Amino acid sequence: MIKSLATLAVTLCLATAAHAGEDDFVAGTLVPDYGKYAPRESARLPEGTVMKVAFDMSKAAPDGEINSDLVKVARFLNMHAGSGVAPENLSAAIVVHGAASADLLTAEKLGHENPNAELIAELLAAGATIDLCGTTSAARDIAQEDLLPGITISLSAMTSHALLQQQGYTLNPF
Repeated sequence: MIKSLATLAVTLCLATAAHAGEDDFVAGTLVPDYGKYAPRESARLPEGTVMKVAFDMSKAAPDGEINSDLVKVARFLNMHAGSGVAPENLSAAIVVHGAASADLLTAEKLGHENPNAELIAELLAAGATIDLCGTTSAARDIAQEDLLPGITISLSAMTSHALLQQQGYTLNPF
């Protein structure tokens, strides 16, 4: 009986340690207010690692919420900086089209505050770029002045992705 209780206790301790919880997630250094990640000391990246990643964003956040795709980019930047990638070797490009364009608009264009504005400002400050598809811009009557500061309008999302690929960016599939 005592042996089986000891085995049970060890099993429970190991099972508890194996599961990550909210307490395991930390704020990052590049986008400190968004994109918490779970550090993994055993998953350090080789010195000199260069990450150039493009993110495609087409779904708008529910009204009044932050777009989870933007949070994903913050987490990407924070986790890789926290895993040893030098900030100058870490590039994220966000290509936006379709309904997600609403998440890039000024409060004036929206008619209310944009819950994504602070996150977008932090992403841009961390060196990320955000391009809005020109076709989406035309179809949705979005002018440059309707966009939050730092966002550019490209010819098209297809063009942005092609140019980013030529510059060595990989497309994040998630």
